Amino acid sequence: MNSTEQLAIDAVRVLSMDAVQKANSGHPGTPMALAPVGYVLYHRHLNHNPADPSWLDRDRFILSVGHASMLIYSLLHLSGYEISKEDIRNFRQWGAPTAGHPEYGHVPGVETTTGPLGQGVANSVGFALAERWLAAHFNRPGHQIINHRTYVLCSDGDVMEGVSHEAAAIAGHQKLGKLIWIFDDNRITIEGSTDLSTSTDQARRFEGYGWHVVHVSDGNDLEAIDLAITEAKEETGRPSLIVLRTTIAFGSPGKAGSASSHGAPLGDEEIRATKENLGYPSTEPFYVDEGAREHWAKCVDKGGALQEAWNERFAAYRNQYPELAAQYEKLMAGTLPDGWDAHVPDLSSEVSADATRGWSGKVIQGLAAGMPNLVGGSADLGGSNKTDIKGAESLLPGSPGGRVVHYGVREHAMGSIMNGMTLHGGIRPYAGTFLIFSDYMRPAIRLAALMEQPTVYVFSHDSIGLGEDGPTHQPIEQLSSLRAIPNVMDLRPGDGPETEIAWRVAMERTGGPSFLALSRQKVRVLARVGSGVAADDSVSGRLASADGLRRGAYVLVDASDAAPSVIILASGSELSLAVDARSQLEADGIPTRVVSIPSWYLFSQQNEAYRDEVLPPSVRARVSVEAGSTFGWERWLGSEGHAVGVDHFGASAPAEVLYEKFGVTTDAVVAAAKELVGRA
Repeated sequence: MNSTEQLAIDAVRVLSMDAVQKANSGHPGTPMALAPVGYVLYHRHLNHNPADPSWLDRDRFILSVGHASMLIYSLLHLSGYEISKEDIRNFRQWGAPTAGHPEYGHVPGVETTTGPLGQGVANSVGFALAERWLAAHFNRPGHQIINHRTYVLCSDGDVMEGVSHEAAAIAGHQKLGKLIWIFDDNRITIEGSTDLSTSTDQARRFEGYGWHVVHVSDGNDLEAIDLAITEAKEETGRPSLIVLRTTIAFGSPGKAGSASSHGAPLGDEEIRATKENLGYPSTEPFYVDEGAREHWAKCVDKGGALQEAWNERFAAYRNQYPELAAQYEKLMAGTLPDGWDAHVPDLSSEVSADATRGWSGKVIQGLAAGMPNLVGGSADLGGSNKTDIKGAESLLPGSPGGRVVHYGVREHAMGSIMNGMTLHGGIRPYAGTFLIFSDYMRPAIRLAALMEQPTVYVFSHDSIGLGEDGPTHQPIEQLSSLRAIPNVMDLRPGDGPETEIAWRVAMERTGGPSFLALSRQKVRVLARVGSGVAADDSVSGRLASADGLRRGAYVLVDASDAAPSVIILASGSELSLAVDARSQLEADGIPTRVVSIPSWYLFSQQNEAYRDEVLPPSVRARVSVEAGSTFGWERWLGSEGHAVGVDHFGASAPAEVLYEKFGVTTDAVVAAAKELVGRA
């Protein structure tokens, strides 16, 4: 290592120490330890262009060890990305892009939001799968326009988290040879040595998953690091794990190797002593030697040359394959293909009862016909979720362009891998499991919402209506808890037409994730406007078009002769129950409106005038019916309404028995409505 390289590496350490100290908050030790490998990656291996962070064929770099955020901020700042010295100085402060953990969309060069340990490594599997899928679809002999790697820096915490086990097993099975994890084996967590909590041999574990494993015994040995990364790049048939032995807070006389440097500032005196110990030319905070800055600036020139060479290759590709080139650019821009919904069936013409999961399966087939980049799968429940694309190949090493992903029983990793696919670009992923198992996916769902990524989740078996599997599988609180996550769009359709529209809305959304909550049990077809179903005499005609779902809630059927005295709100499989309750109430002389409310999220986005039109403030007698927790329904019912639902765990019995025993019935809704009207 020459003196310029040493200064360049120590600049990363200094910026990391000083920023954490100024913020009086953060994690200095890990950035100090990983500065050498960061330098080697950014200078010698990472194909990236700081002047264009969105270059399509760039290598992806993920800092899964997100608490070491000052590492990536320092690397980006020094190598020429649009992150200023003031941004570094304002680390963790209001309005600064340099958040406590890296956030996608805040800083150019940050590929995914990390911090919850294990999520970044799991995302990386999605990145690598997307790269391979796109290469299979678009590369042609002599035209390798898609050819990049995914690099990850991860920690003891990352590989302890269960999601990393699931993701690593999938990566090994998929033989993702362009995926390289660098494991910071510093053997320190917040509480102290990892000996306190684990005796796992991580290298053997990954070998068991089918990974190629390389060891580097000294985290400051640039040539050994360089050689290990080179070896990993040459291994094309397996993902690689580089086990890098480092010393946390390297250079600190008093805190190197100590857990005390993990999650707290070093202190002014210790920072001064560290700079002197490193032989750094100044103890001034945030000082970077000009020679080091000039050395780091070479990343810009190198990156520009790499991208220019790729631009020339892509121009030749476009000349020979103009349609493919245009399609690739459109997919990477996240634009829906022309005619994406041309094959989606018109479910308003359905006349036979079905489960909403069944209608969803029909829509998926139509979407797949018009969206070549729609890739889906499930956590070993494809047949139950109705998520398989019929006739499509499985996405496997032997068929890298397949469209059906088999995640196995790994919901944790499934959600995170979907995020990685979406963040990479080019693929629109969806995946399914039972609604109850959304609990396993919550970290990934929350991060998709935070990053505004349009992943789609198919959650079937959405209530006690799944029946005999019992309380372990019957979701009670899941709808409420998912609705509580900001920027998650809930879609619980009540029949075929609503299921069709729900899918359309989910695919059109670009700013966040959506989920469809779908029934296992069959629900009847409602006699809607424009449908082929015979009009229902009990409602004096036809029900409103399902297009109202686009606004979250709409008047399905209004009071027949006067302004409503009571409003019944329902979603999903309970929608027909609400219609039946209205018929009884109207027969008893109580004018009743039924409101379908399949999406709280969408309804909350409407203006007050529309919400008041659907739910007039003057009508205080309101009853909701949903076969799950009543938590949160007061938002739409007001203080005087009544929620019919299930606020306890389920039981093992046929669906119709459970609805009766738990009081989710037409009679219960009618009784609640009459009581409220009687009070008015």
